[in-house]
Amino acid sequence: MQGNTFTFVRLRYRSGDWDTDQRMPSNLLNSLIEYTTIPVAPQEKVIDLSSPEIFQYPFCYLSGHKLIQFDAQEAANFKQYVQHGGFILVDDCNHDIDGLFARSFETQMTKLFGAGALKKIPNTHPVYHTFFSFEKGPPNTTFELNGWGDDLVHEYLKAIEINGRIGVLYSNKDYGCEWDYDFRNKRFMAEDNTKFGVNIIVYAMQ
Repeated sequence: MQGNTFTFVRLRYRSGDWDTDQRMPSNLLNSLIEYTTIPVAPQEKVIDLSSPEIFQYPFCYLSGHKLIQFDAQEAANFKQYVQHGGFILVDDCNHDIDGLFARSFETQMTKLFGAGALKKIPNTHPVYHTFFSFEKGPPNTTFELNGWGDDLVHEYLKAIEINGRIGVLYSNKDYGCEWDYDFRNKRFMAEDNTKFGVNIIVYAMQ
């Protein structure tokens, strides 16, 4: 956020594939406009994880399918950003727990924050109630049972909390793909599935 304007920041990292689900950010930004009074920048901003520019923004998004391995500067920035109050939403596009992205990302978190830092969060966590209410915890996605992942519905999200507040919110549910459609198509949906995305951003901005 610069001034009072929210900017959707996507983190670009050197390993793997960082540029996923390209329509998702504009869809979430549309939802913020539709449901909240938060002023938003109209387009996402891509910033290198190794750049000091990330420290200008309170919310970042990181995703991918492949092996993720931070270089020294990326690792240092990630850790410092989170420890100083930043919020990073990390989404595994493979929607599994044993794939390259999942295993390598969790390894990176262990290296940076210690074993056990990434923990399951309960369905009573404030992130599920900051704007809309999700009594059953994280809403399911249509990608979890499509045969490409581990064929499990992930009933929880994981997080790294710093001083009682989420710094890294980690999803194996593939919300990026779930929200990757033109925002104008929401009118055909019985229920807008981006509402949880609004919760995440509102939580991050508090």
